[in-house]
Amino acid sequence: MQIGIPAEIIAGETRVAATPDTVKKYITAGYRVVVQAGAGVNASVPDASFSAVGASIVHDAAAAYASDIILKVQAPTAEEIALIKDGATVVAMFDPYRNPNLAAFAAKNLQCFALELLPRTLSRAQNMDVLSSQSNLAGYKSVLLAANEYQRPFPMFMTSAGTVKPARIVIMGVGVAGLQAIATAKRLGAVVEATDLRPTAKDQVESLGGKWLDVPMSDEEKENAKKAAASGYAWMPGPQYVQDQAVIVDKAVSQADIVITTALIPGRNAPRLIKAETVAKMKAGSVILDMAVETGGNVEGSVVNEIITTANGVKIMGIPNIPAKLAAQSSALYANNVFNFISTLFNKEGGLAFNPADDIQKALLITSAGELLFNKK
Repeated sequence: MQIGIPAEIIAGETRVAATPDTVKKYITAGYRVVVQAGAGVNASVPDASFSAVGASIVHDAAAAYASDIILKVQAPTAEEIALIKDGATVVAMFDPYRNPNLAAFAAKNLQCFALELLPRTLSRAQNMDVLSSQSNLAGYKSVLLAANEYQRPFPMFMTSAGTVKPARIVIMGVGVAGLQAIATAKRLGAVVEATDLRPTAKDQVESLGGKWLDVPMSDEEKENAKKAAASGYAWMPGPQYVQDQAVIVDKAVSQADIVITTALIPGRNAPRLIKAETVAKMKAGSVILDMAVETGGNVEGSVVNEIITTANGVKIMGIPNIPAKLAAQSSALYANNVFNFISTLFNKEGGLAFNPADDIQKALLITSAGELLFNKK
């Protein structure tokens, strides 16, 4: 059975779905591997590195897509779907809630696994979690990108010409990306504040040296939030909490030098966290980086792939796909996640065997045997 690694063709996508390390594992497990020429170049993996571990280099996408198993970062486009042979297995990040081509995958009888649908509450799924591995790097890089646009240093300096105050940074959304952003900003010497709809995130923020932007909660809301945290489901706060949080966040953001927003909701547009009237209160030279710009944006006025300077001198950065800016490392982590998942499908005959009783495989499967299994609702 053959595994194909095509080059990514989406603009700005520099990652690759396999590395020499994972290719070697596939070959050891009894699979042939073909890699499209140049697939790893943007991730600092030349063709020779793949050849050295036993992969065959093919010089067009059609040859890579003529494989039994296709490994990608981004889901194949309509153009690429036409190249995939009927009945193949495709493993990628499909963005299933917004992908318009899911029916086309089913029509070609493809078995497709969407890695971002991984049930993250399962402990054995942790080494397959592409969202966590990529978000970790995105949180780190987001701080560096914002720092590059900010015209002052992060740490406090004591100089003969005067004292330089530390940068004040607000992180909105304390998931994997937000926590790494806090840690990175603190290491660079900034004063960091953070907020999240989950009050249970307070301990995580403070453990990294950040200040939690506290919002008063009723006893009922505290109990609901506690239950939600235990079950792994999102907590929906009451209107009073949302109103109180908005006031506190508005004050913190207005006084911040840098704001990084990370809030995403699967299947929905990103929540609007910062409105234009709040941006208008910020001082000239401040920077906002919107990590959710591809899905509608957390910040009013953010534009994909643009840095907008407002009338009052605030820079709003709409930077999509931040992990691709660390292509070498993000590819290595992603490739490991892919191997750890797909190896659960390997059988002794050198093929693939889907196990409908496996919670992880079942959760990730979006098309099979001509059927579209994923429900966007």
